[in-house]
Amino acid sequence: MQKGLIALGIAILIIGLLWPVISKLGLGRLPGDIIIRREGFTGYFPITTSIIVSVVVSLIIWWFRR
Repeated sequence: MQKGLIALGIAILIIGLLWPVISKLGLGRLPGDIIIRREGFTGYFPITTSIIVSVVVSLIIWWFRR
């Protein structure tokens, strides 16, 4: 459990440091990501981005477990 939490913390740190580069890739503005803008409210549902990130993370985990 401790190793998992440490790995998660390191992954969040790396993603945070690389965020300026990641945001330029267009993630979060893909077709299928839903943005609802109303007066006093903005709702954002990154469906396509979530699917892509999930597939990439699953492939990385599968590759490390081989």
